[in-house]
Amino acid sequence: MNTLTQLHADIEARVRAIRDDNPDWLCRMGCDGCCRRLAEVPRLTAAEWALLQDGLAALPPERLREVSRGIATLAEQPSRPIVCPLLDRSAGACLVYAHRPVACRTYGFYVQRDLGLYCKDIESRVAGGALTGVVWGNQDAVDRRLCGLGDSRDLTEWFARWEEGGDMA
Repeated sequence: MNTLTQLHADIEARVRAIRDDNPDWLCRMGCDGCCRRLAEVPRLTAAEWALLQDGLAALPPERLREVSRGIATLAEQPSRPIVCPLLDRSAGACLVYAHRPVACRTYGFYVQRDLGLYCKDIESRVAGGALTGVVWGNQDAVDRRLCGLGDSRDLTEWFARWEEGGDMA
């Protein structure tokens, strides 16, 4: 069965195993470096967007307007890195954490073709040999499973269609 719920459970199991073996793991509440330095606008499958939409709909109206402004700015921002519009910058936390996309769930815990998908702080620990025992998740396998959930679109496109009241499929 290849559902988003099962994929999330599998990712959470890998993340939990890494954290259990490394109690001082950097990725946790308050560490928002990856959210402040996105290389690209996040892409989401329809299943991820449906879940994210639930989280967005639960936000207070003023907060949702702030997110909307941030996403509109993001759609027009040519420079990189970018700050995730779903980041509460003062708290250093995701506004829709339980509803976040797969890419957010895997960052810091997965590798792709031996390329670490993590921040400079983890990279320096890897380079120093401190994390040699980590059994990283396989991002290529996650990507294959995501492809099985359908096409993906940029967050900005999903959000614009949602605001317009258009078809989300």
